[in-house]
Amino acid sequence: MHADDQVGDGVPADLAALLREVDDRPVRISASACGDCGGRTFFVHFDEVEGGVRRDCGACGGRAFIADSAEYWEEAEPCVAECPCGCDEFEVAVAFSLTGDGSVRWVTVGLRCQQDGTVAVCADWKISYGPTDHLLTMT
Repeated sequence: MHADDQVGDGVPADLAALLREVDDRPVRISASACGDCGGRTFFVHFDEVEGGVRRDCGACGGRAFIADSAEYWEEAEPCVAECPCGCDEFEVAVAFSLTGDGSVRWVTVGLRCQQDGTVAVCADWKISYGPTDHLLTMT
């Protein structure tokens, strides 16, 4: 872990460790929670090429995009995340790699399978604009 890393409440330790490995810059890692019901497990749609993720709450079906994914979703060709065990419901955490001034430069989305606990990164993408503070709340 980097001395300036911040890991939010509710992020499983194994998922935080995986997300920490992605970049050598300080990261802020946040767990996803449904804004409608507070649910913490999701069905995940992602695009590795465009770099975007949409999560659908497993409890209420509420949909949300992670970071700036909505801006690129029309061009996306999303896949549905599925664990090798066949499960398609996940805990989701987002790592924001930060520059020296605290700007977001990279977004990485990690998943933890609800059935067997497997962790994996489903998508990551670079942020090439500023300001970026608003992204930190879009998990």
